[in-house]
Amino acid sequence: MSDDSDGGRTLGRRHLLAGLVGTGLVGAGVVGSGAVDVDVGSAGTSGADADGGGAGRLPSSGDDTGRLPVEVTTLDAVGSTAGTAAVPAPETPTVIDCFATWCGPCVEQMDALGRVYDRYGDRVAFVSVTNERFGGGLGPDDVRAWWRDHDGRWTLGHDPEGDLLAALGATGLPYLAVTDGAGSVVWTHGGVASVETLDREITAALP
Repeated sequence: MSDDSDGGRTLGRRHLLAGLVGTGLVGAGVVGSGAVDVDVGSAGTSGADADGGGAGRLPSSGDDTGRLPVEVTTLDAVGSTAGTAAVPAPETPTVIDCFATWCGPCVEQMDALGRVYDRYGDRVAFVSVTNERFGGGLGPDDVRAWWRDHDGRWTLGHDPEGDLLAALGATGLPYLAVTDGAGSVVWTHGGVASVETLDREITAALP
C-alpha cells in the first residue's frame, strides 16, 4: 500500500520527509510485514505470528524496559482531549498504537483498532501516538484531520521526541503493544495486526 493511496488525500507522501527528518529517524523503507521500517534503536520482541509481522507475548514482570510509563501530549480530537497522559494508563490494561500520518499501513491498522475498541473500550484504555514533529507543512490540524478521516475515537497522543517508540523498542510503524493492569508489556507487534490477533491479546491482558 502506498503512502498516498487513501482516496487522494494529501497527508501521505508530502509529510514523509518532514516526519523522518523532524524526528531524526533514518533508514525508512517498506518491509514485508506490512510496516514502514524506521531506525529508532535496538529492536524489541521478535518472532512471527499469523499477521506476518514481528510479534511476541512477553511474561508479565512489572518492570519491562524500565522506561514506562511515558508521558505524552494529548491532542483535542475526536475521542481525545488536550492535555497530557501517561502511557500505559495507570492500573488499566492498555492498547498502544504507534503511527504516523505518512504511514500507509497505519491506515489499514486503524480499521482493526476501531473494531476492537468498540468491543473493549469500556474496559481497556486505547491510545494512538504519533512522533511526527510539527512544522514543515505538518501541524496539529493535519493530524486531527487524518484522525477524523480514519475514524479515530480514543486518546490521540503526540510524542515528538520518540520516547515511547524508544521505550517499546519499536523499529517500524505501525507498532502495537498491549500492557496489563500493572503496566507490564505483555505483547508487542511490528506491522499490521488483525482483529483476531488484537482480540486474543487484549483478552489475555484482562484480569
